[in-house]
Formats: sequence, C-alpha cells, structure tokens
Amino acid sequence: MRSPLTTRDHQRLVGVHPDLVRVVERARLAVPFIVVEGLRSRERQAALVKAGASHTMNSRHLTGHAVDLAYWLDDGDGLPEAGEVRWDWPLARQLAAAMKTAAAAEGVALVWGGDWTSFPDGPHFELDRRSYP
Repeated sequence: MRSPLTTRDHQRLVGVHPDLVRVVERARLAVPFIVVEGLRSRERQAALVKAGASHTMNSRHLTGHAVDLAYWLDDGDGLPEAGEVRWDWPLARQLAAAMKTAAAAEGVALVWGGDWTSFPDGPHFELDRRSYP
C-alpha cells in the first residue's frame, strides 16, 4: 500500500517509534493532516521550554515517542501552504478522533495532549508511558 503521507511528513517521522508511525499513517487515511514534528533534540526542547511552548524537558519527543500534527486543508497541490494548516480546536478534535481510532485498530496505547487538563496540547500525540516506557 502506498503511504498517504507526503515525503515531507516521512522526513519528519524519522526516528519516531514504528508503532506511532503506523498509527499516523492509518489516521491519515481518514483525516487530512501534516506532521509538524517528531523526534526532537534536547536543544530544540530547551528552546521550546524557554519560549513557553512546552513545560518539560522530559518530553516524549526526545525519545521518538511523540508527534505533533496539524489539520491540513489541502488546496489540491499536495503542498502545505499558508492558510491551509489549521490549529483550531474543532479540527484538532477531528484529527484526535482519527488518531484514537487508528491507535485502537493497531493495538497501540496512545495519549492525546488535547485531553490534558493542566496544559492542553491539541497537536500532540504520544505513546502511553505505561505501555511504552
């Protein structure tokens, strides 16, 4: 089966746990989105903490156990452009539903950052630490 992800998405999934990659690929069949970020360096994570975009240096991105995704309203050219990538919560919830459904189908324990009460993070999906320490 040909992957529904773009070349750019695949590049951003390098170093991400294969179980999470499978979930992302399956979810992409149901909802259009792009991969914003997968594996991060400690330096990148420290910069995000300093900017207030993250609250931890214990991010699952550091180990390849997390991805950030964004809803994509492709205009048909296959390239994410200004105005096509959306961050609003109703679309994030659609994306989350597709990811949760894909995770269940793949038998992968997944956590959505949008379900967090202290720091909701709509783009963030990670493998559950209880199943993927």
